[in-house]
Amino acid sequence: MSDEKNTSGGVMPMVEAASAENRTSPSDSENVANNQPSSLLATSALILALIALIVLSWQWLNTRQRFTQLEQVLTMRLEQYNLNNQQSLAVSKLADERSIEASARIAMLEQKLDESRNQQEALQTLYYELANTREERLMAEVEQLMTIANQQLQLAGNIKPALLALQTADSRLQQVEAPQIIQLRKALSQDIQRLQKLPLVDVIGMSAKLENLAESVNELPLVSDRHPQPKSTQAPDWGDSSWRKLAYEVWQDLRQIIRLERIDRSEPPLLAPDQNYFLRENIKLRLLSARIALLQHDEVTYKADLRAVEKWLLDHFDMHESASKLMLSTIRQLSADDIVIEVPDINESLMLVNKYKLALERSKPAEKPVSASDR
Repeated sequence: MSDEKNTSGGVMPMVEAASAENRTSPSDSENVANNQPSSLLATSALILALIALIVLSWQWLNTRQRFTQLEQVLTMRLEQYNLNNQQSLAVSKLADERSIEASARIAMLEQKLDESRNQQEALQTLYYELANTREERLMAEVEQLMTIANQQLQLAGNIKPALLALQTADSRLQQVEAPQIIQLRKALSQDIQRLQKLPLVDVIGMSAKLENLAESVNELPLVSDRHPQPKSTQAPDWGDSSWRKLAYEVWQDLRQIIRLERIDRSEPPLLAPDQNYFLRENIKLRLLSARIALLQHDEVTYKADLRAVEKWLLDHFDMHESASKLMLSTIRQLSADDIVIEVPDINESLMLVNKYKLALERSKPAEKPVSASDR
């Protein structure tokens, strides 16, 4: 704007000078009048050129100033970006380091987790095997005890050993906690109560007595082996009666030669030596047959054999001897005992034991722990 004022100030004197010249000289005024349009145009063009130059200069300066400001802003932003980029790189590096550490920790934790899982599976498998093995072993023991009890009842009729075996099996079942055991223990308790109500027959004791009797048969004295015992009688004092004394001595001699005995028996008691041997062997066989009948609970055969032994004892053996009397008393006592007892059936309890064992075997695959490889 100052340039424009200076330019306008310089132009004005020039116009005034031209006007003065025109006023002074007519010829010159005509020349001036002729040249005035061209000068005005030149002046206007110059003014416009100056104005355009000024405008262009101002725009150039303004544009340069804007470029400078923009450059400064861009520089500041670039520096800020570089700073942010460096910070981002540092953060990224730190994040990478932490990510590596986290990955290492995760890998270590996964390894420990796998080890812990393997240990847990091993413990579960071991516990499963131990639990099943213990329970199966316990049930096998219970089954064996109940089988022994059943054999004692059905084959030998021994109430006491069978009762003891069932009570032992019931005590073993107390260690198993399973719903199926309740029904088994209930059936077993009923079997025990039925056995406790039965009269006890000492089969083993009776069999031992029969065996002892058979061993003592050879020691029994026969009737034919018995001899009269001489009686020590004091001779009476006959005084002067010699014939009475002679008669008494003759009578004593006759008594030593002749023996009178009353025998109220259907069979002759006297036997030959070989017959004595077979008699004793037959008694042994009868006692053995009675033992077998006792174990088989064959009461008819048992009592028939004992009656035969009793008859032979009375017919052929000396009942005045204590050994014969003791054997006869024992035979009669054994004959009076009943050996037939209706033993209860424990097959239901055995069936429940087998059923539970089968359930244990079937449950093995379903309860077996799943390994990590299967997952």
